[in-house]
Amino acid sequence: MRVSDVPLSPVGREEIHKLEAVLLVNSILRPEVLEELRSSEERVTWVDSLAVAAAALAREKAKMSVSRIAEELGRTEATIRNHLQGKTRAGQIVRETYEKIAREGVSIILPEITATLKEENERLKSELNEERKKRQEMQKLLESIREKLTQILNQIGTV
Repeated sequence: MRVSDVPLSPVGREEIHKLEAVLLVNSILRPEVLEELRSSEERVTWVDSLAVAAAALAREKAKMSVSRIAEELGRTEATIRNHLQGKTRAGQIVRETYEKIAREGVSIILPEITATLKEENERLKSELNEERKKRQEMQKLLESIREKLTQILNQIGTV
């Protein structure tokens, strides 16, 4: 996804969901958040808070009221306000992520991850092909051994 594809002031559901996804993914993939998730015993709560904060900010940028955002997300208005005002750690992180995307025109991290995954996929395909070749060679060798054993057994049986 290119920066131009990220709607910083979304109009309509599709754009809201795009911005929400970009905010959530980039927030979760920040090094300090990944470290927090690794060390935290409340990972699910952390991810949920980031998701709510990202959803709330995307909707705020679409000019939705706090009460409508709260209703859509199934959270209290106080929770939504706390996220939007940066009173929660999740709200701070998501807002910083939004500001970085807006300020630096940074594309989301997904292309880097996709490139890494493609490289890993190619490496694994190569290893798989090598293993298939080895297996075929082993099958041929086993068949050859089986034939020789059959010949030997036939010779023993005729003696």
